[in-house]
Amino acid sequence: MSKISIILSWSGGKDSSFALYHLLKSKKYDVKYLLTNIYKPNKRVSMHGVPEHLIVAQAKAIGIPLKIMYLEEKSNEAYETKMKALLLEAKAEGINTVAFGDLFLEDLREYREQRLKEVEMNAIFPLWNKSTHTLALDFIKKGFKTHICSIDNSKMPQHLIAHDFSVDFLKQLPKSVDPCGENGEFHTFCYEGPIFKYPIKFDVNFPLIKTYEMGNKTYEYTFSDIF
Repeated sequence: MSKISIILSWSGGKDSSFALYHLLKSKKYDVKYLLTNIYKPNKRVSMHGVPEHLIVAQAKAIGIPLKIMYLEEKSNEAYETKMKALLLEAKAEGINTVAFGDLFLEDLREYREQRLKEVEMNAIFPLWNKSTHTLALDFIKKGFKTHICSIDNSKMPQHLIAHDFSVDFLKQLPKSVDPCGENGEFHTFCYEGPIFKYPIKFDVNFPLIKTYEMGNKTYEYTFSDIF
């Protein structure tokens, strides 16, 4: 039976990495591309703070081509316009499915499915509704190594920035924080594991604190400033 051609939404973090692991393990899918959004003014993945060259390095170490969607401005309208054009290009190549590493946020899943429905494409979620505590431990057990590259200061203690995602890290999380950070509590950069042919080398600067205006709220994040 022929495999289903898909694109995987790729942030460079643990969830997209573990989603890829499960997709490859199933042997049902042919992952044609990893798709990453890069904010062009700083050449980084927004909210993760991961620089473009490290995302490129991940794709090379995995052995799957990388598609980058550059965003010049942070607006839903700009994102949706560019994404629709990219998806139509993928359809022209015979790709009708996009995979995501989302875990349980129903509104996010509905949003993704609706956007894909507009171009008559399908969404799949390899990790959907699995216990995030079980996923976190299984991810570590499988040999993945992941750097905590950003945290929401309103939800996480700042001393956990730049740690590795490990059993010790999980023990230090506040009880209100999801073990996989699915509510945006923290973001990660995966640099080693069974999907990679070799580890990704990177360095870390001093932590940076940045604030973002979203609606009527101000959010403060700490970044490990990896490079």
